[in-house]
Amino acid sequence: MIHGYHVIMGLYGFWLPNDPRGSWSEFVGAWELLRFGTTTRTLERTTLLTPEEEELRRTAKLSLKYPAVELTGVQALSVGRGFGRFCERSRLTIWACSILPEHVHLVIARHRYKVEQAANLLKGEATRQMIRDEVHPMAAYARDGKRMPRAWARGQWSVFLDTEEAITNAIRYVEENPLKEGKRRQKWPFVTPFGGLDARGIVHYE
Repeated sequence: MIHGYHVIMGLYGFWLPNDPRGSWSEFVGAWELLRFGTTTRTLERTTLLTPEEEELRRTAKLSLKYPAVELTGVQALSVGRGFGRFCERSRLTIWACSILPEHVHLVIARHRYKVEQAANLLKGEATRQMIRDEVHPMAAYARDGKRMPRAWARGQWSVFLDTEEAITNAIRYVEENPLKEGKRRQKWPFVTPFGGLDARGIVHYE
């Protein structure tokens, strides 16, 4: 039985569909990226690249229509406020959250929303909050009468969590993720501590 999900949501430009590290994309939808190769679809991704692959990745990111998004601390706080508003309204339970400059890690409980829908709704609320706070990273590229460019990459990665051990391991990974980038451990008011599964192997869902 699925009890929760480890979700990774990238910001614009974080992980390209033809990234040398591999991707889960089925096609390269942006023409400016296609000249750097077709999709590198694979379930196994790596962070170890040759100097040539690293240079190809860097050059491909520079060819994007807009600069890759890297959240500032102020923008990350705004994203967190958006997540909090969504959790309050939807009663979605988040067990762990790390908002990093290029991507976000979440551990969320099973909900009436499918995980893909929950991720999209979270991104939408975070976007609206950044606009309200006037800190949207794509604000400089807004044009009258046209939609503001997206700050988020399309889709997300999600891992199903079907045991208490899987959930606690995912929570630990997410909580320690900022430390790997030399940042402090994060604490968000909308995060609910995971209380474990009951004797029947069931956790209460809203």
